[in-house]
Amino acid sequence: MSIHELRPAKGSTKRKRRIARGIGSGMGKTATRGSKGQKARRQIPAWFEGGQTPIHRRLPVKKGFRNPNSKHYGIVNLDDLEKHFDAGSTVDPDSLHKAGLVHTGVDGVKVLAFGELKKKLTVKAHKVSAKAKEAIEKSGGAVETL
Repeated sequence: MSIHELRPAKGSTKRKRRIARGIGSGMGKTATRGSKGQKARRQIPAWFEGGQTPIHRRLPVKKGFRNPNSKHYGIVNLDDLEKHFDAGSTVDPDSLHKAGLVHTGVDGVKVLAFGELKKKLTVKAHKVSAKAKEAIEKSGGAVETL
Protein backbone atom coordinates (compact mmCIF):
# COMPACT_ATOMS: atom_id res chain seq x y z
CA MET A 1 0.00 0.00 0.00
CA SER A 2 1.35 3.42 -0.98
CA ILE A 3 0.47 6.85 0.27
CA HIS A 4 -1.42 7.71 -2.94
CA GLU A 5 -3.74 4.73 -2.31
CA LEU A 6 -4.97 5.97 1.10
CA ARG A 7 -8.68 6.80 1.22
CA PRO A 8 -11.06 7.65 4.08
CA ALA A 9 -13.24 4.77 5.33
CA LYS A 10 -16.47 4.23 3.44
CA GLY A 11 -19.23 6.49 4.86
CA SER A 12 -16.86 8.53 7.05
CA THR A 13 -16.93 11.65 4.87
CA LYS A 14 -19.83 13.71 3.59
CA ARG A 15 -20.17 16.00 0.61
CA LYS A 16 -20.15 19.73 1.28
CA ARG A 17 -23.65 21.28 1.39
CA ARG A 18 -24.01 23.64 -1.59
CA ILE A 19 -26.41 26.26 -0.25
CA ALA A 20 -28.29 28.70 -2.54
CA ARG A 21 -27.37 26.90 -5.77
CA GLY A 22 -30.81 26.33 -7.20
CA ILE A 23 -33.96 24.36 -6.45
CA GLY A 24 -32.41 21.00 -7.37
CA SER A 25 -29.99 21.19 -4.42
CA GLY A 26 -32.89 21.18 -1.96
CA MET A 27 -31.39 24.29 -0.41
CA GLY A 28 -32.37 26.91 -2.99
CA LYS A 29 -34.85 29.79 -2.72
CA THR A 30 -34.37 30.97 0.91
CA ALA A 31 -30.99 29.25 1.22
CA THR A 32 -31.72 27.55 4.59
CA ARG A 33 -32.39 30.93 6.23
CA GLY A 34 -36.12 30.48 6.74
CA SER A 35 -38.39 33.24 5.58
CA LYS A 36 -38.24 36.96 6.32
CA GLY A 37 -36.78 38.59 9.39
CA GLN A 38 -33.44 40.19 10.19
CA LYS A 39 -31.48 36.93 10.13
CA ALA A 40 -32.77 36.12 6.64
CA ARG A 41 -31.87 39.51 5.17
CA ARG A 42 -28.33 40.20 6.42
CA GLN A 43 -25.45 38.58 8.31
CA ILE A 44 -25.58 39.37 12.02
CA PRO A 45 -23.17 37.96 14.63
CA ALA A 46 -24.17 34.90 16.65
CA TRP A 47 -23.95 36.87 19.92
CA PHE A 48 -26.40 39.58 18.74
CA GLU A 49 -29.39 39.66 21.10
CA GLY A 50 -31.87 41.72 19.12
CA GLY A 51 -31.00 45.13 20.58
CA GLN A 52 -31.22 44.01 24.21
CA THR A 53 -28.09 44.82 26.25
CA PRO A 54 -25.73 41.96 25.41
CA ILE A 55 -24.42 39.51 28.01
CA HIS A 56 -20.86 40.88 27.85
CA ARG A 57 -22.19 44.29 28.87
CA ARG A 58 -24.65 43.00 31.48
CA LEU A 59 -21.97 41.21 33.51
CA PRO A 60 -20.17 43.30 36.13
CA VAL A 61 -16.67 44.40 35.18
CA LYS A 62 -15.00 46.34 37.97
CA LYS A 63 -16.92 44.81 40.86
CA GLY A 64 -16.12 41.27 39.75
CA PHE A 65 -18.32 38.26 39.26
CA ARG A 66 -19.30 35.80 41.99
CA ASN A 67 -19.71 32.22 40.93
CA PRO A 68 -22.97 30.97 42.51
CA ASN A 69 -21.63 27.39 42.55
CA SER A 70 -18.39 28.12 44.44
CA LYS A 71 -17.81 26.57 47.87
CA HIS A 72 -16.64 28.60 50.88
CA TYR A 73 -14.88 26.61 53.56
CA GLY A 74 -14.35 27.62 57.17
CA ILE A 75 -10.61 27.47 57.89
CA VAL A 76 -9.36 25.91 61.13
CA ASN A 77 -5.67 25.62 62.04
CA LEU A 78 -3.95 23.02 64.23
CA ASP A 79 -3.10 25.58 66.90
CA ASP A 80 -6.85 26.40 67.18
CA LEU A 81 -7.56 22.70 67.82
CA GLU A 82 -4.77 22.60 70.41
CA LYS A 83 -6.18 25.63 72.20
CA HIS A 84 -9.91 24.83 72.23
CA PHE A 85 -10.19 21.03 72.57
CA ASP A 86 -9.19 18.52 75.24
CA ALA A 87 -7.18 15.37 74.50
CA GLY A 88 -9.28 12.44 73.25
CA SER A 89 -12.22 14.58 72.11
CA THR A 90 -13.92 14.43 68.72
CA VAL A 91 -13.71 17.55 66.55
CA ASP A 92 -16.53 17.94 64.02
CA PRO A 93 -18.22 20.98 62.37
CA ASP A 94 -20.81 21.25 65.21
CA SER A 95 -18.17 21.29 67.95
CA LEU A 96 -16.13 23.83 65.97
CA HIS A 97 -19.21 26.06 65.70
CA LYS A 98 -19.88 25.78 69.44
CA ALA A 99 -16.24 26.72 70.12
CA GLY A 100 -16.69 29.81 67.90
CA LEU A 101 -14.10 28.77 65.31
CA VAL A 102 -16.46 28.37 62.33
CA HIS A 103 -19.52 30.38 61.22
CA THR A 104 -22.82 28.81 60.18
CA GLY A 105 -22.80 30.15 56.59
CA VAL A 106 -19.90 28.00 55.34
CA ASP A 107 -20.18 25.01 53.00
CA GLY A 108 -17.70 22.92 54.96
CA VAL A 109 -14.64 22.89 57.21
CA LYS A 110 -11.01 22.69 56.10
CA VAL A 111 -8.18 21.93 58.53
CA LEU A 112 -4.78 23.50 57.77
CA ALA A 113 -1.37 22.74 59.30
CA PHE A 114 -0.53 26.09 60.94
CA GLY A 115 0.84 25.56 64.45
CA GLU A 116 1.49 22.37 66.40
CA LEU A 117 -0.82 19.69 67.74
CA LYS A 118 0.27 17.57 70.72
CA LYS A 119 -3.13 16.19 71.76
CA LYS A 120 -4.78 13.02 70.48
CA LEU A 121 -7.92 14.16 68.62
CA THR A 122 -10.40 12.59 66.22
CA VAL A 123 -10.96 15.18 63.50
CA LYS A 124 -14.02 15.00 61.20
CA ALA A 125 -13.85 17.64 58.44
CA HIS A 126 -14.80 18.13 54.80
CA LYS A 127 -11.19 18.78 53.75
CA VAL A 128 -7.83 18.30 55.47
CA SER A 129 -4.46 19.37 54.08
CA ALA A 130 -1.81 16.68 53.72
CA LYS A 131 0.51 18.21 56.35
CA ALA A 132 -2.37 18.66 58.81
CA LYS A 133 -3.41 15.03 58.36
CA GLU A 134 0.18 13.93 58.93
CA ALA A 135 0.47 16.06 62.10
CA ILE A 136 -2.84 14.77 63.53
CA GLU A 137 -1.89 11.14 62.91
CA LYS A 138 1.61 11.76 64.33
CA SER A 139 0.09 12.96 67.60
CA GLY A 140 -1.95 9.70 67.80
CA GLY A 141 -5.23 11.07 66.45
CA ALA A 142 -7.40 10.08 63.52
CA VAL A 143 -8.81 11.95 60.50
CA GLU A 144 -12.19 11.35 58.83
CA THR A 145 -13.38 13.25 55.76
CA LEU A 146 -17.09 14.03 55.54
